[in-house]
Amino acid sequence: MERGAAAAGALSCTFRSPSPSPTSPAAPHWRPLLGFRSRSRSRSRGRGWGQRAVVAGAPRLFLPPPCRRFRYCSQSKLLGMNKGQNRCSLATFSSFGQSGISLNNEDLVKDKLLIDCGEDQDCVIDGIVALGKFDALHIGHRELAMYASKAGTPFLVSFVGIAEVLGWEYRPPIVAQCDRKRVLTSWAPYCKNVVPIEYQVEFSKVRYLTPRQFVERLSRDLKIQGVVAGENYRFGYRASGDAAELVKLCEEFGLSAFIVRSVMDTARSYNGVTTSVNSSDKGQVSSSRVRHALAMGDMEYVSELLGRKHRLVLTVKENHLQERKRIMLPKSCMLNMPPADGLYENCDLVNGGHLGLCRVIINSETIEIEMKDENSLLPNTIQENQQLGIEFG
Repeated sequence: MERGAAAAGALSCTFRSPSPSPTSPAAPHWRPLLGFRSRSRSRSRGRGWGQRAVVAGAPRLFLPPPCRRFRYCSQSKLLGMNKGQNRCSLATFSSFGQSGISLNNEDLVKDKLLIDCGEDQDCVIDGIVALGKFDALHIGHRELAMYASKAGTPFLVSFVGIAEVLGWEYRPPIVAQCDRKRVLTSWAPYCKNVVPIEYQVEFSKVRYLTPRQFVERLSRDLKIQGVVAGENYRFGYRASGDAAELVKLCEEFGLSAFIVRSVMDTARSYNGVTTSVNSSDKGQVSSSRVRHALAMGDMEYVSELLGRKHRLVLTVKENHLQERKRIMLPKSCMLNMPPADGLYENCDLVNGGHLGLCRVIINSETIEIEMKDENSLLPNTIQENQQLGIEFG
């Protein structure tokens, strides 16, 4: 089940034994794309064109001139890309993949793809969307956003509710939902100073779509310009589509497709034994690796995978205990995945601003925060229903 901006502390936090602070993220670099390169066949006169643009080892991306880029609808009418322009009726698919259904406006609202995008579903028009689950928002996910920003206006389209639909055991998210905007804001320096905006798709609405139906919905419902995906990306019913098929289908529907190589991780070992996270682990950065590192309490490694400090978000409840420089909260107040039980030194406590340095003790039932400076917690600093963040290095 792999499933905005506050001040960040200056010091790292280590698990039990101190370890060197992770270096700050390197300047943006463009990793080579996979070796797909082709130009889609020109459509009939008056229709738009598209390219699947991927060139091995070079950052150059082939895109059609914006003034000539169009989509076309099921009735073969030209469809302008300017937001708010009149659109023709669409032949769409239901959540169960039944084709050929002509939907009116009311049906489109019920069957809309993006969550919190409104009736017109025009949030990502003419943008480049990175596809994935994006549960950890790690450096591999950031790489996809980087390429999306290089090709156009970057968006993240993530899929939610997978565990509930497939009956997987619940696990807390790696990034608290309320903290995702802050993380994406921190990606702006890597994305041409643009903050990628995330929209979510309920997995239940796309679960039964074939790869072709899924790409058609992206093209016709959302009017995007192109997609970015990792080389291991799978999509469509029973994950039947792969990256190569995504490129082929995008070409067919006039979309640009960018397939990005996985960000590889340096081999790690615990007690002298290299640990394989799962059967599909080939050394790439993944959310599974982040979860494994959190479970081991290796916060330096977590920071390397995430490209930032891990922030544990807590909601202060009425049964919390507060003294002059000490706060104790039950584990039930956590909104995302904590590191392993243990003592963590040189952490940072934040609540929209930096409250100060602290040490944190996590056990099976409680989280105890002890401030380094007894003057950090003034009266009424911590209030019920307030959210606190603990940042680990």
